Amino acid sequence: MQQAVSPFTPAGAQHRMVDVPGGRIHLVEQGAGPLVLLVHGFPELWHSWRHQLPALAAAGYRAVAIDVRGYGRSSCPEAVEAYRIGAHVEDNVAVVRALGEETALIVGHDWGSTIAANSALLRPDVFSAVGLLGVPYAPRGAMRPTDAFAMIGGDEEFYVSHFQEPGRAEAEIEQDVRGWLAGFYATLAGDTMPASGEGSVFFVPKGGRLSDRFVKDRPSFLTDQQLDHCAAEFERTGLTGALNRYRNMDRDWEDLAEWDGAPVTQPSLFVAGELDASITWLADAIEAFPSTLPGLVSSHLVEGSGHWVQQERPDEVNRLLTTWLRSLDDPTPPAPARTR
Repeated sequence: MQQAVSPFTPAGAQHRMVDVPGGRIHLVEQGAGPLVLLVHGFPELWHSWRHQLPALAAAGYRAVAIDVRGYGRSSCPEAVEAYRIGAHVEDNVAVVRALGEETALIVGHDWGSTIAANSALLRPDVFSAVGLLGVPYAPRGAMRPTDAFAMIGGDEEFYVSHFQEPGRAEAEIEQDVRGWLAGFYATLAGDTMPASGEGSVFFVPKGGRLSDRFVKDRPSFLTDQQLDHCAAEFERTGLTGALNRYRNMDRDWEDLAEWDGAPVTQPSLFVAGELDASITWLADAIEAFPSTLPGLVSSHLVEGSGHWVQQERPDEVNRLLTTWLRSLDDPTPPAPARTR
């Protein structure tokens, strides 16, 4: 057992390190009952689930939030290809086994949503249900991802393309990690995001930086102390491990050829902030849910929230998560619900 590494650890939660193929994963767990694995996105840490851990524990679940490989206290392999989707799935399976369990429910946000969906797709024997926050499931398609991204944006560069070259984004971010994180979090938060028509933060101006369109305000969900903690972790590790997830999208496309267009059939949940830009540029993926997520139990847009939905609206997300989890034990669940 490891001593707490964050002043924001919920009372009663414990930190652990567990072995996975090729490294170790740091996790924070709380509660007893069915295992719920919580997977964060970019650029976050286990800390983004700080509100969900006690709520899920109180509802009768064993809630476990991990630092994804490349982040926080988890291993950060040097090789770019060590961050392909299959490696993350293997990490999740290894965490479940290290905790003495055979199966788990899995919930992810942002990149964690994609990792969670593919964990359910590739290992349905381990992951019996999947909750997706912020980013909808989109099966492997016909076009290589980097080719598709290169076709959008006109004179500006899509942020995923901007992240592809090792060292390029790091050169911008690591000059001022705290300032960059503060701007990125604020620009995608519901109460501080820029007005529409001011240029998209998802595109890099020609000759400019991604951060050129960041706002300077502080979102209400994030205190100075919490920002200090996140910044200190990324200052210690650097951003390469986190960015390497983006640099494996073509490898993922190659690795998932056998699952081209495949649905995730387990019971599922989708929750996003109504102001999250992801639900606009990934609208087609949401519309395809009847075929791509045939086990969808409910889908919700959370009023007033931006991208960081489980931090911006923790009470609402906790209610939606616990309601969904409890519905999985109901032999006659209600028809799929879609709410705002």
